[in-house]
Amino acid sequence: MSVKTVATKPYLDQAPGTSGLRKKVPHFQQPNYVENFVQSIFDSLEGFAGKTLVVGGDGRYFNRETIQTVVKMAAANGFGRLVVGKGGILSTPAASALIRSLGAFGGLILSASHNPGGPDGDFGIKYNIGNGGPAPEKITNAIFARTRTIDAYRIVEAPDVDLDKLGQTRLGAMTVEIVDPVADYRKLMERLFDFAAIRAMFANGFTMRFDAMSAVTGPYAKAILEGALGAAPGTVINGEPLPDFGGHHPDPNLVHAKHLYDLAMSADAPDICAASDGDGDRNLVIGRGMFVTPSDSLAMIAANAHLAPGYAKGISGVARSMPTSAAADRVAAKMGVSAYETPTGWKFFGNLLDADLVTICGEESAGTGSNHVREKDGLWAVLMWLNIVAARKQSVADIVRAHWASYGRNYYSRHDYEEVDAAGANALMGSLRERLPTLKGRRFGALTVAEADDFAYHDPVDGSDSARQGVRLIFADGARIVYRLSGTGTAGATLRVYIERYEPDASKQEIETQTALADLVALSRSIVGIEQHTGRAEPSVIT
Repeated sequence: MSVKTVATKPYLDQAPGTSGLRKKVPHFQQPNYVENFVQSIFDSLEGFAGKTLVVGGDGRYFNRETIQTVVKMAAANGFGRLVVGKGGILSTPAASALIRSLGAFGGLILSASHNPGGPDGDFGIKYNIGNGGPAPEKITNAIFARTRTIDAYRIVEAPDVDLDKLGQTRLGAMTVEIVDPVADYRKLMERLFDFAAIRAMFANGFTMRFDAMSAVTGPYAKAILEGALGAAPGTVINGEPLPDFGGHHPDPNLVHAKHLYDLAMSADAPDICAASDGDGDRNLVIGRGMFVTPSDSLAMIAANAHLAPGYAKGISGVARSMPTSAAADRVAAKMGVSAYETPTGWKFFGNLLDADLVTICGEESAGTGSNHVREKDGLWAVLMWLNIVAARKQSVADIVRAHWASYGRNYYSRHDYEEVDAAGANALMGSLRERLPTLKGRRFGALTVAEADDFAYHDPVDGSDSARQGVRLIFADGARIVYRLSGTGTAGATLRVYIERYEPDASKQEIETQTALADLVALSRSIVGIEQHTGRAEPSVIT
């Protein structure tokens, strides 16, 4: 086996987004495209000689081929040990857990999260640092800078590694270890949650439907829900990870998982319906007759986390992304702990978690997690809800209504305009930013703009600053409209519009969400000229 240095030329479009580099599969299949990006990651790191690197992905198309490339390049670049999930499988939260439990130098996660898979679908590569979390901007900026100047990559000439056989092999000076992708994660969940209480609840007739969406969470859900917790066979559906996710869109929202919503609202509804996404970091929770919005779920988990053994001592604080509703802030205030508002992107929670400033964190885009890993964790959120239901001995609907009665309800919705023309979307945001100084104090019917700004974040741990993270219009009654462009798509641009209104009056907390927000929704479209800039009169997805 010999190390080969291969000449290459830069690709100028390898800037990592909020969750690594994401492009269409054919784009990644261009000559040296993967190699350039992986070498740029390695060239941007220091001190990894002889150290451990964790590698795995969500099983989507092109996952196995890319892992073989990573294995050979890691050996050529001097890593001492490579730990790979069997079959190339590791959910994003399980990869984070494995990095942390092994004390690994870092990890490469091959995924495009909730985006579609298949030969013409999406693919992605993300680097996670030694705490198990996504690389901070300092590292991703260095990676991007290197991609623009790279002229060679290093790789060993060797046969492919058998990804389906557990155990160790040698690749030159590097050990390659194929591990069970579920075992380490399952042990962690057993330490955090009251499996005995949840098991007893299932034994007493509690019913559930979990849709793994033909994505990575299937093996984890089967092992934990149907295995360790004794849920009935068939509780987990679409449980086998498929390269194209069975032709489905693996995003657990009310559009792509409408069948779960319909089931939860039917006469034959199980006690809880749930789902996770392509790489296992997002979640959907719907009780019988009650959808739990991700923002509400974050707040309710924070309020009830102490019911789970791993959080019995209480929480140190709560963090949410700026577009996420302020429901969690109200919980933190009542508990007497700190609440933090960060930009979108899980990497911004890492410093807060490492400094023990927060225990629970989440984003409105169906991502919730805690200090057990440094990623959002879809199955963890579902298990937390099962633990809460088992401890309180109430239905999901009763828990939600009790929370609203105690804290008030934050009516909240996100309107996505997907794959719109990027130029039009950028023009919309540019025009809005230019108008910010003139919006404060303006009246729009019964609504008065009290504040208008472009959200910026100062990290209280490392002192770093992040600007232009989304435009906020905050009204005199506390209502909000937020605009930002998503960094997770691969085609055109996705404009996200977030609408929120607080309702403390329990007699007004059962209004349909879009009805309760109707005036704000109409204003959100007219005030920035969404149809004029994007050609879309209606959003693609409403959640």
